[in-house]
Amino acid sequence: MTPSLSSPPAPLSPTQQQQQQDGKQEANTDWRITTKIAKAEREGRIWWSFEYFPPRTAQGLTNLYDRIERMADLGPAFVDITWNAGGRTSDLTAQLVKTVHTYMGLETCMHLTCTNMPRSKVDVALREAKQFGCRNILALRGDPPAGGGAWEKHEAGFEYAKELVQYIRQGYGDYFAIAVAGFPEGHPESLEGKKMELERLKDKIDAGADFIFTQMFYDFDIFAQWVRDVRAAGITCPIVPGVMPIQTYGGFQRATARFRTIVPQYFHDALEPVKDDDAKVREVGTQLVGDLCRRIIDPKEGLRISGLHIYTMNLERGSRMLLDYLALSPSPQQVKALPWTPSLTPKRRDEGIRPIFWANRAKSYVDRTETWDEFPNGRWGDARSPAYGDVDAYGVKLRYSEAEARELWGEPTSLEQVKQLFTGFCKGDIKALPWSETAIAKETTVINDKLVSMNQKGFFTINSQPSVDGARSDDPVHGWGPKNGYVYQKAYLEFFVAPSQVDGLISKLEQDPQITYHVVNARGDMRTNTTSEAPCAVTWGCFPHKEIIQPTIVESISFLAWKDEAYEIGRHWARVYPPGSQSRRLLESIFGNASGDVTPGTSPDLQADQSWFLVNVVHNDFKNKEAVFAPFLDAVDLSAAVAAAATTASLENATETARNVASGAANIAKSIAEKATAPLANGHVA
Repeated sequence: MTPSLSSPPAPLSPTQQQQQQDGKQEANTDWRITTKIAKAEREGRIWWSFEYFPPRTAQGLTNLYDRIERMADLGPAFVDITWNAGGRTSDLTAQLVKTVHTYMGLETCMHLTCTNMPRSKVDVALREAKQFGCRNILALRGDPPAGGGAWEKHEAGFEYAKELVQYIRQGYGDYFAIAVAGFPEGHPESLEGKKMELERLKDKIDAGADFIFTQMFYDFDIFAQWVRDVRAAGITCPIVPGVMPIQTYGGFQRATARFRTIVPQYFHDALEPVKDDDAKVREVGTQLVGDLCRRIIDPKEGLRISGLHIYTMNLERGSRMLLDYLALSPSPQQVKALPWTPSLTPKRRDEGIRPIFWANRAKSYVDRTETWDEFPNGRWGDARSPAYGDVDAYGVKLRYSEAEARELWGEPTSLEQVKQLFTGFCKGDIKALPWSETAIAKETTVINDKLVSMNQKGFFTINSQPSVDGARSDDPVHGWGPKNGYVYQKAYLEFFVAPSQVDGLISKLEQDPQITYHVVNARGDMRTNTTSEAPCAVTWGCFPHKEIIQPTIVESISFLAWKDEAYEIGRHWARVYPPGSQSRRLLESIFGNASGDVTPGTSPDLQADQSWFLVNVVHNDFKNKEAVFAPFLDAVDLSAAVAAAATTASLENATETARNVASGAANIAKSIAEKATAPLANGHVA
């Protein structure tokens, strides 16, 4: 029987009611490590996390940022950042937490120790952690200062971790989830026996701690007995076991000596014969630690532990090998809540929409919008609302040093060589371009051949996405968002094109009513066929118990803001080479230069005052996967006549046909230009 329109909705089953309640609870507390652990247990999956420590040098810090970003693809539930022995790196710890939260979208747990820490410094650390969006703290007494002998309490600080836990709870209530340390093999300084240690551990939990991180261990039997003893003592909170991959034999010996770790004899028996072969040590060590981990998380062992905390020692290979050995790989939901990396600072946690133009430069987008009072979630809103920070104020820079850039991109002296660089990136032969800080995206591989053809014809692509028609949210290439959903996207292309190509290209684009385009030069003169100021959603997803999510858009004012950055990146590339060099003159002829000087004797497409045009194209028929490429694969032939006749093609002197777009599009471009320079209510200029 079909219910009438007025029939009340069917009541939810108890299971559905619980799922709905769990979803609301997780939405409010998904920052808590304990919430993440509980969710993984309900879903019957294993989770893992990584620990990093602040390096001693600036170059080491830069390298660590790159490593954390790469290892984010391994799907850690969170990362924790150490305070280091003696509290010597507290400033670096805060900086690491800020960077990881702001730019990498990883939940963090910040160590905080009592060593050399008066209450005033503890207050600063907690205040900064809150400011940066960190909601998890590992409260420790800490090690003695380096070379300082026995541990001593600071006269204005705390003597025990329990006191630090109490202080955090008194000052911040439930704002932070608090972890404390547990020692399966016994605390190295303890003289009171295991019973007293368990009592002290329970005191820390009773003081307000939420879960326990263990010291590293290699003996499963010792750990298993300790877990049973902890539970027998009435401690029921989650236990997070700490394991350390074996990277080299020397490193293994130093770590176990430092932490006085008990090593089973069979570890020594397996490692001793291969100790001089680092590759073999990693192979054997991975098997030893991997088998230990399997027992830890095996339900048959009865420990009720569903995750692993990996002490990385700031190294990548050992952690990757361990996860591979355990056959642990993340689902799209674990690494891609949205098509772009979210920022977890307090103001941005609910951010749900970004323009596609910064897809390959997320850090720049976060920096240029950091002064916004609020961030769009659900819909973009009034087109006048974005107030992007000025490019000059925030500074555009390449990810690579001049030497690294020349090694990556050589010294191009002709358009043909520039073309080869762009096609090489699309083929995967070049790991990055100035506009894309990482290798070509996984989903872009499905259109690589088309992108190569475009670049070979002189359309230098810097951003793109294929059309997607209802891929499952767990699709390994296109998936994102919650499970059991479907994702969609319109095909998008963004590229630089020579002035002589523009008129023929626009003529071809306008023959397809499904195409929306923007064409702009370095001065900001824009042509578009859009007839509305509303943003165009180019990515969206449908998920159970949620409204449709539209996380990525194309929008005109944002494109004008991005235009300044895109050209400036090209100029920075040019400045990699000496003034007056052929490579510098060539790149400045494409992207312009600060002076606007014209290079004598160059063709119209390679004059410094005739910078190439930046174009974006959206094909709105997402069911037609090939249609977006049609105008480009023959546009060169169509524009040949125009190129021969119009030797100084530009917006001011283009042919009458190409210049006269629809009156509605002209009006919208004028309106956009006016709004892009008009002061906003908060004093900013869009």
